[in-house]
Amino acid sequence: MAETEGGGAVTGRPRTAPTGRAPRAARWLRATWRNVPAGPYRVGYEARLAVPAGGDASLLTDHYFPCADSELAPGAGRFPTLLVRSPYGRGVPWAALYGILFAEHGFHVVVQSSRGTGGSGGDFHPWRHEAADGRATVAWLRAQPWFTGALGTIGPSYLGYVQWALAEEPPPELRAMVVQIGFHDPHPYFHGGGALHLQNALVSGMGMAYQHRGWRPFLRAALRLRRWLRGAHRAEPPYTSSGPAAELPWLAEAFTRTDGNDPYWRAASKGAVLDRSTVPTCLVGGWQDVFLDQSIEQYRRLRRAGCETTLLIGSWTHASALQAGWPEVFAESLAWLRARLGGKADGPRTAPVRVHVDGGGGWRDLPDWPPPPGDAAGPWYLTAGGGLGRRAPGAAAPVGEFRHDPADPTPAVGGPAPQGGGRRDNAALEARPDVLTFTGPELTAPSEVLGPVAARLRITATGTDGTPPDRPFDVFARLCDVDPRGRSVNVCDGLVRVPGGTAPPLAVEVPMTATAHRFAAGHRVRLQVSGGAFPRYALPPGAHGAGPVRIALHPGSALELP
Repeated sequence: MAETEGGGAVTGRPRTAPTGRAPRAARWLRATWRNVPAGPYRVGYEARLAVPAGGDASLLTDHYFPCADSELAPGAGRFPTLLVRSPYGRGVPWAALYGILFAEHGFHVVVQSSRGTGGSGGDFHPWRHEAADGRATVAWLRAQPWFTGALGTIGPSYLGYVQWALAEEPPPELRAMVVQIGFHDPHPYFHGGGALHLQNALVSGMGMAYQHRGWRPFLRAALRLRRWLRGAHRAEPPYTSSGPAAELPWLAEAFTRTDGNDPYWRAASKGAVLDRSTVPTCLVGGWQDVFLDQSIEQYRRLRRAGCETTLLIGSWTHASALQAGWPEVFAESLAWLRARLGGKADGPRTAPVRVHVDGGGGWRDLPDWPPPPGDAAGPWYLTAGGGLGRRAPGAAAPVGEFRHDPADPTPAVGGPAPQGGGRRDNAALEARPDVLTFTGPELTAPSEVLGPVAARLRITATGTDGTPPDRPFDVFARLCDVDPRGRSVNVCDGLVRVPGGTAPPLAVEVPMTATAHRFAAGHRVRLQVSGGAFPRYALPPGAHGAGPVRIALHPGSALELP
């Protein structure tokens, strides 16, 4: 392919980069994945192709393609195309994860930098341009001599969002999507449960602003963020006067727009696509991923709309799905794309859902999600002294209470967080006086929990003057697995923000993310309750300098297991 002045193409022998080989860093990274099978093709490469988009912007694009000869020219045959659009640059890890790996297996792979990133023209603003720029890219693809008209999309996180944006008005060539640990609605990522997801938002903002500039600016930004987070509990929400939000106007705007019905968020959400999409879609999630709830919602709504879809959920965080989990994720993605774009016989599994049952249960194929209730279904009631039982206590006195101090907020440990997330030993956290634990009896047989989990609590809250606080406060709940040695490891969790000025007692339901977990014989079920998980969740407005809040849990409070 040869470029024209306007960024289009003319027919003739495909133009390659000077060496025709993929970047060295991508080839090195590919070599580290010895447990990912190599494809039959060598990989050719051409870099920095200019794709015309609206507003006179050109979107820089790299093209990886299968080769069958020593000159790194396209091999014999006609190959389908995968589109990968990213605000995080086109190099590591996308060049290896998608460019090299899928070209080896017989795909043209087009990796493109979003508007205003990675050398692409225009100004970057998340959500605003992805649909139009995606359509412009497909229009450019139609003019390429190697494009067969069979198009798929693939990618994680924001690279999943851009797929939903393209599917809003799907081009006829779009025959398959693979959304890996991706989202369709940014509002819950920023403000789910009524609280600002501070750490998630800042890490994402830092990545979008600096990752495409190279590793040095990215590393410096990451270190600045780490230093700022150490003292963030002393800053006043909404945290827009310091830290990354002060540097990035779009991030500051996202921080301050808390209402999900705000036109800002309604325009950004692609939820309506889920209810009408006909594009076959493979979904990948992780039990400790920040977008797990959205992955499950995507599956549920696509199935309800009659769209062909499958769901794979592993015991992964947002990062580990593309690291330790990559062999499973790659195999699932490749099978889906081959079956729908390449006509290969080695199609995906027949069961629509495959989940990893953590705690030793292994992989399991299911006809749907969630499955029918199992033997652990029903409430486990909180009892005085830190117990969990099947019967509600008859006493009227509180079953436990704690004091949450915004000047020394309860820290975040593990869970669906972008840094330090996953399953962690909760011993130090549970030793704090502002964390309550309620533990069930030792199990005599294995018990599995598959589905959504919630804590249904009856609480009273008082401020420093002994009256209900007139400001919001948070309630954080977490399901843990306690082994015979007493080691407590988090399974799933959630947080809700309770408005101030409400007369007690309050009925508070804390939805946790879904899970598939096996509690082994000899283990115990534990519910952990506290007033927050900082800096994963920002402190409530008005908490800075307002003094502690004392929260009491009353009889009738229960852990609901599916």
